[in-house]
Amino acid sequence: MARKKQDEAEAALHDQTQLLPKKELIFVLLIMDLALLVCFIDQNGIGVLLPTIARDLNAQSSISWAGTSALIANTVFQVLYGRLSDLFGRKNILLSALVILALSDLACGLSVNSTMLYICRGLAGIANGGITTLSMMIVSDIVTLQERGKYQGILGAMVGLGNALGPLITWRGLFYLLAPLTLLVVVASWRWLPSNMPKLNLRETIANIDVLGLVTGTAAVILILIPTSEGGHAGTPWSSVMVIAMFVVGGACFIAFLLIEWRWAELPMMPLSMFRTASVAAMLAQSFLLGAAYYTLLYFLPLYFQNVRGYSPLVSAGLQLPLVVSQSSFSTAAGFYMSRYNRYAEIIWVGFGTWTAAGGLLVLADDTIHIALVSFFLVITGFGTGCVFQPTLVALQAHCPKAQRAVITSNRNFLRSAGAAVGLAVSSAILANVLKGSLPSRLEHVASSTFAPPSLLGYSDADGAVIRAAYTAASRAVFIWCVPVTGVCFCLTAFVKDHGLVRKEEKEAATPPTGETEKDAAGPALGVGSNDSASPGSRNEKGVQHQDPDEHNIPRSSRNTSAASDCSATV
Repeated sequence: MARKKQDEAEAALHDQTQLLPKKELIFVLLIMDLALLVCFIDQNGIGVLLPTIARDLNAQSSISWAGTSALIANTVFQVLYGRLSDLFGRKNILLSALVILALSDLACGLSVNSTMLYICRGLAGIANGGITTLSMMIVSDIVTLQERGKYQGILGAMVGLGNALGPLITWRGLFYLLAPLTLLVVVASWRWLPSNMPKLNLRETIANIDVLGLVTGTAAVILILIPTSEGGHAGTPWSSVMVIAMFVVGGACFIAFLLIEWRWAELPMMPLSMFRTASVAAMLAQSFLLGAAYYTLLYFLPLYFQNVRGYSPLVSAGLQLPLVVSQSSFSTAAGFYMSRYNRYAEIIWVGFGTWTAAGGLLVLADDTIHIALVSFFLVITGFGTGCVFQPTLVALQAHCPKAQRAVITSNRNFLRSAGAAVGLAVSSAILANVLKGSLPSRLEHVASSTFAPPSLLGYSDADGAVIRAAYTAASRAVFIWCVPVTGVCFCLTAFVKDHGLVRKEEKEAATPPTGETEKDAAGPALGVGSNDSASPGSRNEKGVQHQDPDEHNIPRSSRNTSAASDCSATV
């Protein structure tokens, strides 16, 4: 009965699909690229700058909260954005997230103490979760599934580029730059993004919100991720009453959340029916593990360059460019491959396999290996990450009905963020424990500076070598931990079945019934929202004319019956 109600509620959702003419499509994609670029500069740009921020704000012992607060807030709200955008419209929710990011970045730049910075980073995390998810949802709404691969691949390139640009300027300068840049994206989005609003009034919209799921899910994520991120540190040992209590209560809230999503919620934020398909369940598990491995690399690679090799933050950022350029290039190439061949399984298989092999090579990185060899390892890693980030999203969308594409996008990003939080917690614990165990008793005090080693000027050459060797061993242990994580992702590709990029019901909608001309059936094949007329010359809410399919970004394989029949062989 609960499943039937959920299916009926999803079927009643307003279809926000709005395929655009090529010229308008490219312009909207540029806006989404800029939104993602700003988001990931903000989200990952400060990782290299944390030691500098800690010194400026006298927050050496608590600076990890600059990342923890943003990551937890990001994770909490990721799962909400899918249903909120279904109910309030993609454009409205995206604009809200962009405004929050602009204001929080300005406040971060003006921070006078660590507490103010951590609060503002939490607000930025809330915004980043929305921008990441909604950019991908909007692209899914304005292009066909067949074409989605190459455009999502271009968005993936912005993710890599954003990860690299942030550390190239000072931390206050970073936030002062991001605030007006984000406002520019707000203006462009408000002016040019298409609006395809649901037709519910405010009372009906609020009534459809999964309030119980929202409360229990938020409580579960916060109560589990805070002790996961901070447990084991000074003042919060794993055996402390507070840590144990938060895990217990958080676990109870999580169980309650699952029961609500399964039995009571009509429009659940996390429909458990998604996990009934082996391919979808495998790719969602990969998303969690992918987040753990990728964000560990993103945060601990700069620490290797600075703590083990002794490079400055600026040089450290530059040394990550091989990873960024490779990831961006192969993300775009993977997207074009999927659109060209209507397949994704081999891309994901090769991506995780290559990433696992590259992770094994990174284990060789120590304080003596030639830096050019490390750069080569990062190029291979970028090939692997570029082949899995966006292709897994496109594959998930191809496996789910249209009514669930928004929530599967938000849940995929939620699981990736949750994996990142868990991965960083595990990696931090490994780094701290190996560092402490590698130092002699006379140098144990050095282990208190896990992320920012003391200057070696006050130590003898022998002690300096011991300290550097300890940081080398700790960094290597983190890299070793990532290898089985990506290895499990590779094994899970065995469960991913490639059904192509056209679902059965969409093919049937694209194929004219007997006695109906091809032109008569073109309207439904466009996938335009249910409230838009498909007849030539009709206009949607924004006044965009629905022209002949040849003027839209519809692949020719979807414009004729024979091509649609050929496509059925891959499904």
